[in-house]
Amino acid sequence: MDKIQHKFVEVKGMKLHVAEIGSGATAVMFLHGFPEIWYTWRHQMVSVASCGYRAITPDYRGYGLSDPPPEPEKASLIDFVTDVVAILDVLNISKVFLVGKDFGAPIAYLIDILHPKRVSGIVSLGMPFMPPRPTHNSLPEGFYCSRWKEPGRAEADFCRFDAKTVVRNIYILFSKNEIPIARENQEIMDMVEPSAPLPAWFTEEDLAIYGALYEKSGFQTALQVPYRSMHKPPVNIPDLKIEVEAPTLLIMGEEDYVFKIPGLEDYIRSGEVKTFIPKLETIYLPEGSHFVQEQFPDQVNHLILTFLSTHS
Repeated sequence: MDKIQHKFVEVKGMKLHVAEIGSGATAVMFLHGFPEIWYTWRHQMVSVASCGYRAITPDYRGYGLSDPPPEPEKASLIDFVTDVVAILDVLNISKVFLVGKDFGAPIAYLIDILHPKRVSGIVSLGMPFMPPRPTHNSLPEGFYCSRWKEPGRAEADFCRFDAKTVVRNIYILFSKNEIPIARENQEIMDMVEPSAPLPAWFTEEDLAIYGALYEKSGFQTALQVPYRSMHKPPVNIPDLKIEVEAPTLLIMGEEDYVFKIPGLEDYIRSGEVKTFIPKLETIYLPEGSHFVQEQFPDQVNHLILTFLSTHS
């Protein structure tokens, strides 16, 4: 960890934080989800760098150590896509492997769709490629995405606690195999008892690092992207060929709550997802949660390194 270097890259007047380790000719960029920041990829960065790759992990605008966007309430997924490509340009990286977790995976997919010559391959964790379509309509009102999409609802819920406690509660909820759905008169944060333990693979030291970074950034941009912008098409999709051309590895934990979203498990297991990603391989990790990269780092590192060596 102490060999990971930190720098800031200026993009559109914002200073975006980038963690980096390794000096290999082949670059691997890691894209985090929520409630994560660059630190979520600590195990993977060290692993790929030790095998001769250059590992790069940004904090998106408004996340971690990066500057917030000038108007956080207007931020969109395509802004993050544009930022990632701009970071590659500043670092003089013409082609890259992308590893995306949670909503970091759609960012990787969009980069391939919009800039296919820049992508050598994609590894996605916890989130398959999803074509533009209505989602979550069959889930109850207490579904966490629905609650967090409502302006002011999450802010009022979160502000009762410090940032460390908010991250703690989300990690506990998201590491279970059931979709977080609150009762009608219950807030999402109240779904976790104060005495509930952290997952065994997530330490108090890890939590302190996350908490400090969210104390700095707050949750405003994180609530906007992905939750409050997810219903808006990130680009003019009808003008695009909706297909991911790059070879792609999808890693899913068998106990990931995402499988409980109506229709998603069948979409993945039936192979329908390959309609949009012809060069897709899917691997399931027994007992894996939504955070397999932190829960089972050795297994995930092996899968990533095998993919990289196969497609480099």
